Amino acid sequence: MAAITAKDVAALRAKTGIGMMECKKALVEADGDMDAAVKILREKGELKAESKMATRIAADGLVEILKEGDLTAMIEVNSETDFVAKNETFKAFVTDLLKIIIAQKPATVEALMTCKYDDEMTVDAKLKEMIFKIGEKLTVRRFVLVEGITSTYIHGNGSIGVVAKFKTDVADKPEFAAFAKNIALQIGAYPTPYLCREQVPADVIEEEKKILLAQIANDPANAKKPDAIKAKMVEGRVSKFYDNNCLLDMGYVKDEDMKVGQYVKATAKELGGEIEIAEFYRYEKGEGIQKREDNFAEEIAKLTANK
Repeated sequence: MAAITAKDVAALRAKTGIGMMECKKALVEADGDMDAAVKILREKGELKAESKMATRIAADGLVEILKEGDLTAMIEVNSETDFVAKNETFKAFVTDLLKIIIAQKPATVEALMTCKYDDEMTVDAKLKEMIFKIGEKLTVRRFVLVEGITSTYIHGNGSIGVVAKFKTDVADKPEFAAFAKNIALQIGAYPTPYLCREQVPADVIEEEKKILLAQIANDPANAKKPDAIKAKMVEGRVSKFYDNNCLLDMGYVKDEDMKVGQYVKATAKELGGEIEIAEFYRYEKGEGIQKREDNFAEEIAKLTANK
């Protein structure tokens, strides 16, 4: 049996990033063969990764953005804790994924998983290795790749990310950059599902009208009013729905007397060109993911019951 030295263990750790004890065990199992030990660690990593993926919830993490030329990529990668999200190795991994998205242009998360991470492994294999190294469940939740003129915004330490795309002939003017940043900040501060009224599905509006009619019917002050009056009241309140759910109809954050759409038109006129918000994307880390809430009283009860 080959003698395993501290230098061997340190070399394997430097190559894989895995803890010293795990590296020593792998070298012993591989009889000192460095390449075989790497393979063993990866196999163990995949098994542990699969176990963590099945039983744990990753609702924290990081939203990050990278721009290269006329391509802008934004990604959300989730971890179990904020502590891991601040880890430099984790952040470097997220940046690497953004570079891969821009270079290889996968269409879906599934396709991204099959992309080459480096000469030795795919993104999926690297993700499992990262789970093994860090000891938490990690998931690549979503990403978007946008081509064209964009402005971006990252809030805090990657809690919210925004990419806004524009169609314009004044992108070379310094004033446009300031305008575009303001739009990105608006999207970050006030989440809204739609760009304009035309994008709101008809069934969404019909459902909103039903809710409003029910509210009027249940209001003693309005219940007995003629149907025509009720219909006008509903239309007025639907307008408020647009104000709260369509970016162009929202009040502009830096001027309450102006809607975002009016700000766009005013800036275009001022710069002597055309400006249109073509589309936007807003990621908030962990949104919609049910976080685990540990009930410590129940946990203690279980522990004491087993004694």
